[in-house]
Amino acid sequence: MENCKRKNAGFTLIEIMVVVVILGILGTFLVPKIINRPDEARLTKVRNDIKAIESALKLYKIDNGFYPTTEQGLQALIEKPDREPIPRNWKKGGYLDSEQPPKDAWGNDYVYRSPGSEDRDYEIISYGADGKEGGEEMNADIKSYELP
Repeated sequence: MENCKRKNAGFTLIEIMVVVVILGILGTFLVPKIINRPDEARLTKVRNDIKAIESALKLYKIDNGFYPTTEQGLQALIEKPDREPIPRNWKKGGYLDSEQPPKDAWGNDYVYRSPGSEDRDYEIISYGADGKEGGEEMNADIKSYELP
């Protein structure tokens, strides 16, 4: 009788070790996937921001016949530019729902150029996590003309 009570009283060292090994194996596979999720979310935010800015730029062009210049920048989507070329039909309230141009997922300003390189009307670029041109993986540039 005493032997039965002792057997059901708790876990053996081997049972605890098996559970620890299983948790270790699960952690090996799951932790890298969970850690990469914030990076994926940042990339998704940048892609969505660029597409929203592109939509605002297209509306600006429809209303005014041209895109804002590089000097006018993305601020032209929020406040009517006072530098040439002055937009004739600038939409009251602006083209973006914010008081400042959006920042990328790492808190850096988007680079806007119009005209863009290689005969593009414009280009919008995030320089990635490091905020510097070039780079690989999370530091790689994200360019409007390279998005699907």
